[in-house]
Amino acid sequence: MKTYSCKCGNTLYFVNSQCLSCQRVVGFLSDEQVISACDIDEHGQWIACRNGRAYRPCKNYSDHNVCNWLVPVAVDDHLCPSCLLTDTIPDLSKPENMKLWFRMEQAKRHLLYTINKLELPVTGKSDNIHGLAFRFLEDEVETLYGRELTIKKLVLTGHSDGVITINLKEAEAAKRIKMREIMNERYRTLIGHFRHESGHYYWDRLIKNSNKLDDFRALFGDERQDYQASLERYYAEGPVADWHHHCISAYASMHPWEDWAETWAHYLHMVDTLETAHEYEASLENRALSNPLSGGQPHTLSFSEDSFNTLLDDWEKLTTLLNALNRSMGLDDAYPFMIPPRAREKLHFIHLLVRNTG
Repeated sequence: MKTYSCKCGNTLYFVNSQCLSCQRVVGFLSDEQVISACDIDEHGQWIACRNGRAYRPCKNYSDHNVCNWLVPVAVDDHLCPSCLLTDTIPDLSKPENMKLWFRMEQAKRHLLYTINKLELPVTGKSDNIHGLAFRFLEDEVETLYGRELTIKKLVLTGHSDGVITINLKEAEAAKRIKMREIMNERYRTLIGHFRHESGHYYWDRLIKNSNKLDDFRALFGDERQDYQASLERYYAEGPVADWHHHCISAYASMHPWEDWAETWAHYLHMVDTLETAHEYEASLENRALSNPLSGGQPHTLSFSEDSFNTLLDDWEKLTTLLNALNRSMGLDDAYPFMIPPRAREKLHFIHLLVRNTG
């Protein structure tokens, strides 16, 4: 994730909606994919300091302050490209849901930032029946005197035909940590859910019915095996004993689709975190860390033949440092995973696929 500069010289971050130094309004320019401070003219238009063009805030920015993206005034949509992808929002009659919705949208915008930098196709349902949509739903529960009694309808986080559903409780840290313990997971984050579920979507877009399907099966396994049976077996018996020899995580051993989605999510973890480290001029062993998301214009990403080896090498060094720093603070490892040789091959497959798609 890159940082940007305000007209006054102050640093601006991806999540900012105002410069804390000069108090200018700030927004993400949806057409240029960058953060910019803005001046508001006499017509109420937001004039981006970065390019001098006129914008208006996304309706979810101006009405609810859950977004910080801007729409060019020449575009008819009142919602930004990110909010247009949200099919269902939480019940806002519940005051606490506004905060949770904000966290959901923030994580989604983070995902889309990386997806756009990788130049992967992003199409909404209004443009393509097989396009992408997000639903933010909560479990239906029976209550008595404000206390939850039983769950009437459980919302499962998942993907189906381009629709990514995220259970609203994943935006609550305490409930997410509780679920992580119940599921015996070492890592569970909101952005992780978005990245994982986007993997299922892009499997449909990039692998299904493509000439890459045989290569996928050779690496990840045959996805035609019964998914429900694999799911039930995983939760009844646990992961296969040797999962750590060929998968990035225990859950990845459940079914080839989950192996793909877990590996895809980890690839997004890698490229986004390395871009952040590069932005802060991080270096290890007297060498600056690479930025796999450099460029940002068509066909300018860092995808040379050596780029994958550099990416893996930098990632291993960076995560070793991150984990050591967390341990010094008494925290869990930031990246509690090992990448076995077979998982490296899978990551390389994704790296090449993204290169050929972008």
